[in-house]
Amino acid sequence: MFLPAGLAAPPAERRTIDALSESGTGLFEIGVPHRAPVLDGPTITSAYYEALDRGTRVRDVLDTVSHAASHAPVVVMAYWESVALYGPRLFARDMRSAGAAGIMVVDLPDSLAGTWAATLTETGLACPRLVPPHTADDALDEVCASASGWLYAPATHHPTGYQGPVDLEDLNRSVRRLRKASTLPVVSGIGISTPALARAVAPLVDGVMVGSPIVGALTSAGREAAAALVADFATAVSAPAEDATHE
Repeated sequence: MFLPAGLAAPPAERRTIDALSESGTGLFEIGVPHRAPVLDGPTITSAYYEALDRGTRVRDVLDTVSHAASHAPVVVMAYWESVALYGPRLFARDMRSAGAAGIMVVDLPDSLAGTWAATLTETGLACPRLVPPHTADDALDEVCASASGWLYAPATHHPTGYQGPVDLEDLNRSVRRLRKASTLPVVSGIGISTPALARAVAPLVDGVMVGSPIVGALTSAGREAAAALVADFATAVSAPAEDATHE
């Protein structure tokens, strides 16, 4: 599941991570707050703004990563500007030291993909890549060549937080295309807004990522409500494939 760093003071944030882990989180995506998160919808954008207004910087994200990594594997989610301002090599090194298993830059410039992938490899980190469904064949080969860990197939064309229907046939075509291009696992997220929808998506992919629903529950109803929702999603994605319903 996705959690923006710095959404609460460190003691409260640690308690939130503990609760979400106990509710079934198998992997944490820790978001680096950014002022212009162009791929994100209102829920995560607002959470980022709140974190930045609290004074959260990359050095604070390291503490969040460290605590989350004591419970489950952690992948850091960032925009390239944050990485570039901190220094790509230093960013990778410090995140690795904090316990991260990988870093996914959601708007990674194509011209820097090879260099960035090499930096992560040298540092001992995975380099998951976001692959929009409209990615051209030649570009797809380049993305896969620079990826490690997994490929991220968005469930929709919309920003994060989308709550409408998901075209499962379209997603399945996109996933099959990625599997032909690479042997890496395929993970899906963005627009998986309910546990029922997560159950429908789960048989198509190797993993399901959930962000906005959990962040929304956390900010509007608190830690216990968010933890309960994590448990619902965890139960849904672990259901046997034959029980999955498409909706």
